[in-house]
Order: sequence, then structure tokens, then C-alpha cells
Amino acid sequence: MVKQLMKWIKGSTTDTKGKEGNVSMFCYQCEQAANGGCTKVGVCGKQPEVAALQDQLVYTMKGIAFWADKARQKGAKDAAIDRFMIDGLFTTVTNVDFDAEEIAKLVRKGAAIRNAAQELYEKANGAPFAGTVPAAAQPFAAATTSELVALGQQHGVKDETIDPDVKSVQEIIIYGMKGYAAYAHHALVIGLENEEIYAYTHKALAATLEKSLGLMDFVGLAMECGRINLVTMELLNKANTDSFGHPVPTPVQLGTKAGKAILVSGHDLRMLEELLRQTEGTGVNVYTHGEMLPAHGYPGLKKYSHLAGNFGGAWQDQAKEFVNFPGAIIFNTNCIQRPAESYKDRLFTWGLVQWPDVKNIEGMDFSAVIKKAQELPGFEENLGKEILTGFGHNAVLGVADKVIDAVKAGQIRHFFLIGGCDGAKSGRNYYTEFAEKVPNDCVILTLACGKYRFNKLDFGDIGGIPRLLDVGQCNDAYSAIQIAVALAGAFKCGVNDLPLSLILSWYEQKAVAILLTLLHLGIKNIKLGPTLPAFITPNVLNFLVENFNIGPIGTAEGDLKEILG
Repeated sequence: MVKQLMKWIKGSTTDTKGKEGNVSMFCYQCEQAANGGCTKVGVCGKQPEVAALQDQLVYTMKGIAFWADKARQKGAKDAAIDRFMIDGLFTTVTNVDFDAEEIAKLVRKGAAIRNAAQELYEKANGAPFAGTVPAAAQPFAAATTSELVALGQQHGVKDETIDPDVKSVQEIIIYGMKGYAAYAHHALVIGLENEEIYAYTHKALAATLEKSLGLMDFVGLAMECGRINLVTMELLNKANTDSFGHPVPTPVQLGTKAGKAILVSGHDLRMLEELLRQTEGTGVNVYTHGEMLPAHGYPGLKKYSHLAGNFGGAWQDQAKEFVNFPGAIIFNTNCIQRPAESYKDRLFTWGLVQWPDVKNIEGMDFSAVIKKAQELPGFEENLGKEILTGFGHNAVLGVADKVIDAVKAGQIRHFFLIGGCDGAKSGRNYYTEFAEKVPNDCVILTLACGKYRFNKLDFGDIGGIPRLLDVGQCNDAYSAIQIAVALAGAFKCGVNDLPLSLILSWYEQKAVAILLTLLHLGIKNIKLGPTLPAFITPNVLNFLVENFNIGPIGTAEGDLKEILG
């Protein structure tokens, strides 16, 4: 089976197009990596210089982690060091920062943070470190962006001095940390953070510098990464629900309201709230895009009458959709693509999201975005179809008795969680076909932008229970887990014994973090697609198959027949 899976991985890649320059690159952290790794320019649009700077940033953070972990063992910590690590990891997630100069600034800041972490340790220890200091934890003198690019080329993900299986698991851990760093960043914007997240981040990154650790040591750290992601998703869930209330089932308008318009794409709810406050009474309507769709279900956000609806679909369609949006557009987290000239002049980024020559809003003053929206024509009234969102665990468990009775009465035969990242590579029509073929006596849970493959279809209901339940964003995998655990408790069985199947799609590192969480919880029989990660070696894949029965998607009809008999 493993040979079949590895053949499937290699056979499902596409070539990367781009002009080869003086800077080489290798990146395989996303699902669309070409031929097992992008070497000329990223499929995402990342240039080789940006890739090298991101590699140098990760390498610098490993050095910071070496000192910060040892300082923590002495009881010393520093909030600035901890928060830098989260922002640094999030910056290197796919589709976040494409601006070489901005990443270079972070690397320079990281060098200063590394020095501060060493001083923190030495002060707590009362003396300098007596052992061998890894190269990553030593100062470096490079200052210019070109010098940092050159350094970054020496510290990429390829390292033939490390056992390939160990390197594979190390990369899985790093990508998992990048994923939960995104969630930790969102929680911190609202004001919540967790010491356990910071401690693990330092420990795990520092471990990648430790030559004495073996494969199973890193497997253990990978499973712990899954646990930390669960902690992080729980923290973000608390931050969101404490601030905006628990999501409630809510119809979302896919048409348009008359008036000026701003489109918000990304994941950050706090930023959306502030934009809604500043646009209230201005005649500017706010629309969500991509992973912002679930925002409509939160009472604290849906109370704004000018939160008008959802425009467009998943992130990969932005170039062909944004040209038709007659207002200002702002990204508040990852998912940005190379902007077309037709809308670049009305595009903004916020926070860590950066694109060269696109105005970045660093704080919470959105006056420039509002001004641009008011200069543009906006929409005419053209109301259309509505879809439902807001089925978080609080809403679903509120009618748990009804769901359980429907299962016991044979009205609901099976639950399918069909969700995850969407993407542009071929093969993702599988998820549309699968959802369409799910029998009428089954319920579909969905989350993340993968839902756009089928969330505009009419699935009807079972005794008043909608057959399609939109649980929320990718981080709302926490809600899906709570629903599954509650059902398992009601039926007095394990989650793996439930009539529940997970059909997942992945694209970037948050999906890796969520997969590690599911493995940490012991959840088995997951089907993953459209391809398996290129950073997984045959031996690591064999471990996943033998211990968790994880496997690739096949055909919708064949997989349904296998699951339902």
C-alpha cells in the first residue's frame, strides 16, 4: 500500500513555471509544490529571494529557541521573545508574506531577539553556557537583504547530513508549528495567549538542532504538536466566542446590497469587528470572502446590518473574482495571491500579510480603506441565494438529543466530515462529487474553504436537521472534535466507532497542524487528498498507514461504497 501511495504522490505533481534567476530555492511545504518541491519560483508566487529569507527566518528562530528553551528551564521567560516566535512562524506560512524587504526586517529583528534570549539564559544561569552552542544559536553578521538571502540559501529544508526519515518528521513538526502559530496569532490579537504554546514552540524548534535525538523522539514531538494545536484551537475558540458570542445558524446573502463596498478576506475576526465599527453609518457595506464566511454566524458581528453578505468563493479564485468587485479589498491573514493590475490599486493588506507595492495597514485605522471604497462605484441592489453558516459545537450540541434520536431511529445513517483547504490543482472536484453522492440519509459536516466545492448546493434536511452543517473556519476543527466527542459519549463508544468518516483536503500548514491533532487524539481511517505531502518519506508514510490507517482519496463512488458498504 505504501508503494502505491508514494507512486500516487509522485504522479500527481505539476511543473513550476518561472524564470530561473541567480537565486535557487527549494520549497515543498504546500500541497501544490511542483514535482515534489518548487525550485524556480513557488506555485504560490513566492520568489526565490523570499523563499531564502523565510528559510533564514526559520533558522534564526531555531537559534532563538535554543536559548529561550534553556532560559525557561531556569525559570526565565520574556513575552517579546515568545510573541516574536509566533509572528515569525506565521509569516512563513504559505500565502502570507511575499515582500522580501519586510521579511528581511524580521530576520534582523530575529538576530536581536536571539541575542536577548542568550542574555536571558545567561542571567538566569549566572554564567555562560558551558556546552557546545549550535551554529544557529550563534550571532551572524549579515545585514543587507542580499547577504541575508545568501545565508538563507545555506539553511534551506534540504539537509543531507540528517537521516531522511528524521528530517521528514522534523519538517512535519515545523509545519505543524507554523499552522498553530496562525491560530495563536489570531488569539493574541484578541488578547489571549497560553504559556504552554510558547514553551512547546521553543522546545520543539530547539530539538531540531539536537543531533542526539532519534526518529521516535521526533515522532513523540509531532504527536505533542498535535496536542498543542488542540490547545491553541481551544484558546482561539474561547477568544472568539468570549468576544463575539457562540455562532448561531445564520443565512448568508450571496447577492449584493446597494451601496459602497469593502471585501474582507482571511480569518481574523477582531480586525473585521473593528472595520465594521469604523464603517457603521458611512454607507459602506462590508462583505466576507473565503474563510471569513463563518463570521456571519457570530452574534457580535452579525448585529452590524452593513455586514451585507459573502462575495466569491475560495482563495484560489480571487484573481478572476476580485476584478468584478467594485470596491476596496483587504486581506487580514494568509490566502493572498499575486494581485492583478485590474484591482491592485484598491487592494490592501493588514498585519503580517504583505505583498510588494500593496499598501499594508499595520494597526486598526482603516480610514484609507474606507476612503478608497467611497471613491469606487460600489454595488447595485441584486439580492440572490442564501446559504447557512454558524453550526459550531454549541449550536449542534444544543440539538444533540434530536440528532441522537434521529440516529437511533435510523433516520441518520452516517456522518461525513468533508472539509479542509481548497486549492487550484486538479483533483479537487472529487470533493464536490463526493458530497453530491452522499446518500440522503447521511449528514455532512464541513469546515474551512474546502466547503466552497459544494456549499452552494441544496442538500435538504433530515427531520428538520440540515444535511449540510457549516462548522466554520479551519480552526473550528475544534468544534468538529467537540461534536464527535459528545456523540461518542452519548453512544458510549470511541470516536473511531462512530458512524463518522473524515474526508479531508489539505493545502498549507494549518492543515498539517489539524491532521497532527487528529492523530494525537487517536482518530483513524482518515482519507486525505488530493495528494499526500511531498515531505513524507516512505517509512514515515508506512508509520501513518500502520498506526492510523491513513490513506489517499480514491473515487467518490468507490470511497462511499467502501465506507457505507
